[in-house]
This record gives sequence, structure tokens and C-alpha cells, in this order.
Amino acid sequence: MTTYSASNSTTGPSDARVKQLYRIAWWLALATIFYNLAEGVISTYLGYEDESFTLFGFGLDSFIECISGLGIAHLVWRSRSNPTEKRDDFERTALRITGFAFYALAAGLLATVVWNLWRGHRPETTVWGIIIALISISIMWMLIWQKEKTGKALGSEAILADAQCARVCMWMSGILLASSAIYTLTGFPYADILGTVGLLIFSVKEGKECFEKAASNQLCTCHS
Repeated sequence: MTTYSASNSTTGPSDARVKQLYRIAWWLALATIFYNLAEGVISTYLGYEDESFTLFGFGLDSFIECISGLGIAHLVWRSRSNPTEKRDDFERTALRITGFAFYALAAGLLATVVWNLWRGHRPETTVWGIIIALISISIMWMLIWQKEKTGKALGSEAILADAQCARVCMWMSGILLASSAIYTLTGFPYADILGTVGLLIFSVKEGKECFEKAASNQLCTCHS
């Protein structure tokens, strides 16, 4: 991927435009953090109230994404002055903490799946899961579009990697939407369990990628 020079007006944006674009990237990073925080609070509360473990697990994932988002915001902030600088200790620590959190979430989800199968548990309703998933997909799509637009304008691997990794969040929202819609429309008893399994798989994948990124200077190992 080509990294453009902010000072080369013939191949890249002007210095003033570069500063503006990095401000946009910074605010997009902050918006992602605050949205995930709000989503986490609402999803865990409603998931607990409705006994929907997919929604509850989705909310926990949103809190983990906040930790990851802090590392991304820090990276974007540093990139303003040195776009080619390698990953620093703060970002590596944030990635490791995020990785451990994803593995812990996966373990909790696995225990939930076993417990649900044993008890034959069903959620009271999954309507809120549908609503939250639709909102999440819409907002994530807009954030991804803006991040890709900004990243391409700057030729920034960091911002483009952030946009690519944000797609995983949208896929997880899709899992929540599918499992919630299936249960609401058909009453299929294992829909919520299957949704939880889907989140479990993505959590393991995300945890693995966090540790891979922490051990290298590669900005994104996402393939989703």
C-alpha cells in the first residue's frame, strides 16, 4: 500500500488538507469508542433482562472493542506527525489486553452454550437484538465508509486497517441479527445458542489476531 507524503502537493493532499483529514480520522476513532461503549451498556442490560445470551455477549464484545479503539485512537494521533512510525508499547499493550479479553469472552460464551443446552434455556424475546443489530450495522457501515474515504485520501495504512477491522464488528452484528430474527420469526429453540456460538468463533479469531498484531508491526491481520 502506498503512503503519500503530506508535503508532496503533486501526489497527495496539501498540508492543510492532511491536518483536516487527520482530525476527521481522530474524531471517527473517538466516535467508534463512544458508540461501542453505549452499545455495550444497552446490549448487556437488555440481554440480561430478556435472557438473550447472544445479545448479552454482543454487549460484552462492544466493551472489548472500546479497549481496542483506544489503541487505534492513539495510533491515529501519532500518525499525524509520523505516518510511517512503527507500533509503540501503548498500542501493543492495548492489543494484548484486548486479546486476553476476547479469549475470556470466548470461554464465558462456551460455558453459556453448555449451560443453555443442558437447561434447554430460551430467551424471553429477541426483538431488541434485531433492533440493536440493525442500528449497529447502519452505524458501522457509515463509520467504515468514512474511515476508508479518509484513509485513502491520506494513503494511511493505519486508518485503512481500522476500517477493515471494523468490518468484523459488522459481521458480529449480522450474527446477532440473524439469530434474533430466526428466533422471533420461527421460535427455533436453538437460535440464540447458535448466535452465541457464532460470537464465540469470532471472539477466538479476534483474540488470535490481536496477539499476532501485538507481536509484529503489521497494522491489520483481518481477513473478514
